[in-house]
Amino acid sequence: MRLFLSTIAYELVLQRNAIDFAAKMNLLAYATGSYLDHIGAMLGVSRLTPTAATCMVKFTLSAAQTFAVLIPAGTRVSAGGEVMFAVGETAQIDAGDTSIEVVCTCTSTGASGNGLVVGQINTLVDPIAYISSVSNTTASTGGTDTEDDENYRERIQLAPESFSVAGSEGAYIYWARSAHQGIVDVAVLGPNSPEDESGEHTVPAGEVHVFPLLAGGELPDETIIAQVLDTLSDETVRPLTDTVKVIAPTVKQYELNVTYYIDRASATVAAGIQTQAEQAADDWIAWQQEAIGRDINPSELTRRMVNAGVKRVVITSPAYTVVGSYAVAKCSTKSVTFGGLEDG
Repeated sequence: MRLFLSTIAYELVLQRNAIDFAAKMNLLAYATGSYLDHIGAMLGVSRLTPTAATCMVKFTLSAAQTFAVLIPAGTRVSAGGEVMFAVGETAQIDAGDTSIEVVCTCTSTGASGNGLVVGQINTLVDPIAYISSVSNTTASTGGTDTEDDENYRERIQLAPESFSVAGSEGAYIYWARSAHQGIVDVAVLGPNSPEDESGEHTVPAGEVHVFPLLAGGELPDETIIAQVLDTLSDETVRPLTDTVKVIAPTVKQYELNVTYYIDRASATVAAGIQTQAEQAADDWIAWQQEAIGRDINPSELTRRMVNAGVKRVVITSPAYTVVGSYAVAKCSTKSVTFGGLEDG
């Protein structure tokens, strides 16, 4: 009888968990995956698909020729690994010239194609007569993975703002974040904003200034700025009388100089606390730069390090600093020093 009742109780728990899960998947705050996609579809918001990284690649001849040399579309180059880039459109090196730069796109979508530094892509996968070398002249950027649930959920929450035809702040934020899945924060300034009235950042009449920020506190490059501007300039998005300018956020740099102490009673686990303290400092730096207008707040660093097990924290710099609503705080130098053990 006990085994029978235990089996029934187990089945009832599974059933109630399934009911709870099904109910939560109908709520924006809890939905994930395809369930979240269906909620977004009701508001006309689709999950942003992955994009491929791009870069400029220079193709060089062994010597100038008396005829044009074609670089066919689809010609692949690589950095010697699995990540490859392909020429987008057929290009040619004119007679008498020795090189040409062309746009190459990663053959696979996602962030895996990002971060190849200048000169790292130097292998010609598909040989071309007379071409002696290839080399990327710009770092590979722009590759993004499929939009994650958290960012997608935030855009769904902002979607009703896009219904406005009056150019509301929320509408500009929604459309800017919809332009590129790498954008995680957006600031919008217009005439008569506090920054405009104080003279901190002048916005002429009729203009709207939009400041996008990428994941990890990265500033948008010219390609992403142009992409956001193109999205915001669409006739179905921009009010007729608005002139939109997309600008990279201003960087407010600071130096981090902190010394921390550990209670002598925790000497046996001091090594672990030191590791956690260093990680807390890194996490704080990342937290500072992941949002526009987030003031430099050393009190938050103290909280994080104390939670990591540190007894006392002495922060020489930075002091609390207001960064402005269109700026992002970035650490220029970091010094995190273990001051030693001390009695509690």
